[in-house]
Amino acid sequence: MALNFNLFPRYQKIAQWQKDTIAAFDLKSIDTDHGNNNSNEVLEIVTPGLEQIGYQVEQGGSRIHLPVLYGLNGKVEKYFEADAYCPDKKAVLEVEAGRAVPNNAFLKDLFEACVMQDVEHLVIAVCNSYKPPSAKTPQKHFQTVSVWMDTFFSSKRVQLPLDSVLIIGY
Repeated sequence: MALNFNLFPRYQKIAQWQKDTIAAFDLKSIDTDHGNNNSNEVLEIVTPGLEQIGYQVEQGGSRIHLPVLYGLNGKVEKYFEADAYCPDKKAVLEVEAGRAVPNNAFLKDLFEACVMQDVEHLVIAVCNSYKPPSAKTPQKHFQTVSVWMDTFFSSKRVQLPLDSVLIIGY
């Protein structure tokens, strides 16, 4: 299946680092047509490309901790974990597979990125479509997540503290 992306807000021109991030997912070894890769396997496949452009990527289940709240003497009291973080671009990246839409994992990713310190950009990679074993037809994850993000960025009722959200459909 073809690689897709949407950048929000929609009036924003895509930056080179975002193009490079998308290119890291353009690999034939990611098998989403048949749902054979979980999110950890996809992350492992794209890690070399992400590291090459400056992302710190979780290794062996050790996720990246990004602070949210500080307490006494500046000690981190609350943090959220991310699959990858690019300090130079202040970009957090999350890879989702089958649970992106049914479990609303993409909304959790959005919320966490909004409250993380030193995060200005969010990248969420989701399957273009995903067919759970119990379903008769594939679910269009990329399309669903894109519509939600378009709603957030188009609404005057919600002000997101992020400069951009990039959705990659792999």
